[in-house]
Formats: sequence, C-alpha cells, structure tokens
Amino acid sequence: MILRIASWNVNSVRLRLDHILRFVSEARPDVLCLQEIKCQESEFPRRALAAAGLPHVLVAGQKGWHGVAIASAVPLEPLPALGVCREGQARSLSARVAGLDLHTLYVPAGGDLPDPALNAKFAHKLDFFARLTAKMAVLDGQSPVVLCGDLNVAPGMFDVWSHRQMSKVVSHTPIEIAAMESLRASLGFVDVIRRAHPEPEKVFTWWSYRAADFRTSDRGLRLDHIWVSPSLAPRIAEDPASSRVYQDVRAWTRPSDHVPVSFDLRL
Repeated sequence: MILRIASWNVNSVRLRLDHILRFVSEARPDVLCLQEIKCQESEFPRRALAAAGLPHVLVAGQKGWHGVAIASAVPLEPLPALGVCREGQARSLSARVAGLDLHTLYVPAGGDLPDPALNAKFAHKLDFFARLTAKMAVLDGQSPVVLCGDLNVAPGMFDVWSHRQMSKVVSHTPIEIAAMESLRASLGFVDVIRRAHPEPEKVFTWWSYRAADFRTSDRGLRLDHIWVSPSLAPRIAEDPASSRVYQDVRAWTRPSDHVPVSFDLRL
C-alpha cells in the first residue's frame, strides 16, 4: 500500500478552496498538510474536504493569520502540541497517521533584516528553529517521523534563483541555513524532495507575486519541504515522479505564491 503525503502553504484556505479541491482531485493525496490557512477552527471547510475524500481533519487555527491543518483519507490521532512558537501563534500541528508521527509547520518568515538583535521577527524565527530542534532531538528511537511544511528557508545554492544575490536576504542567510541544518541533524532527517531531485537541479516551491510571469523570471525559492526520519527512507517509493513539486499550480488563476509538494511512502 502507498500513502501519498502532500504539503502546501495555501495562503488562505477559504480563498483557495477551489484550488485545494482541484489539487485533491488531480493529485489524490491520502494526507494533505496545509499551512497559512488564515482562519479559525470553526471556519475551516471540513465538509468540502470530506466530500473530496479527506474526512479526517485536524486544525490549529487563528483569526486572520497563520494556521495549519491536516486533512486525511485515513484516521488521524492528535498528538500533543509541540509548543515551539514563543508568540503562541498557530504554526504547528502534530498527528499520528498510519503508524507515523506527522508534524506540519509554518515557520515564521523572519521579516526583512537578518539580525536578531535589531529585528524581533528574525529573532522569533531563530527561536522557533531552536525550540523545534530541541523537541525533535528527544524523539530519537521513537516512532518514525515525517516533518513537512513551509520552513521558510531555502538551504542550498540550488534552492534559490541566485545564491550570490540571495545570500544576504532573509530565507537564505548563513544563520538561517545553520539553524535549519541543526534541525535536520537532530534526527538525521532525509530531505525527500532533494533526494529525488539531487543538486545541481534547481528546485523551487515559491515565486513572488511581484513577477508578471513567474516562469519567465523564474526567481524562485525552495521554502517548502518534506523530511523523514532515517528509518523511513527505504520506504520512499523509488520512482522519482513519486516525490513531486507541482509547479503548474502556480499558474492557476489567483494562486498561492507557494506550490504543493508530495511524496509516496510504502506502508
């Protein structure tokens, strides 16, 4: 049996509901992790997702901002909140699904100035990574883990449109990359998308709204990630097409600035 897990920063679940339903119909994920849903729990479109084949839903919502959710075709068991956001924002959600511990995350973007002493938003981002790293480190040897979401860091030189021009811009600075690497090393996580699409292939999951044609300018970043703990790596489907970035979704009418990513796991 194959379990397809997808992750997507939808930038408002109510505004993009038609897109979500289209994606579910075309990509057929068994589990869909959503970030930046921008709604409260009572406002989440549970019925629409249930009708689309994803009746099991968990939501961590917040009025107007942030928010994460998991919608699944198979049962979800809620797990205790990670509690890694010092501001108390709805940025993480955890569930056990098919014997896996699944964590979906919306890491703070960090503002414009990459200096934690001068920019509280950037300090918050680094603190979020530090707390999350500490949480993951104590899970070693327990249930298999899938960590996914908008981590808001493009770690490699082939995860950005220009390494030289982006190296001092928030999302690709050395301090953020180091924080992300500490998180990856905490459980020895395997980067599923990069495993299927090794460097020097450029892989992007986000393009700014400022570009009239995102494909022509192609100034993208890989901000959205799926990682698995090492014990799951042999169970990732071997076909490279099973670990996907759905770039075409960015060309839909009134799209999110992020696109979905997914992978197939053998159970």
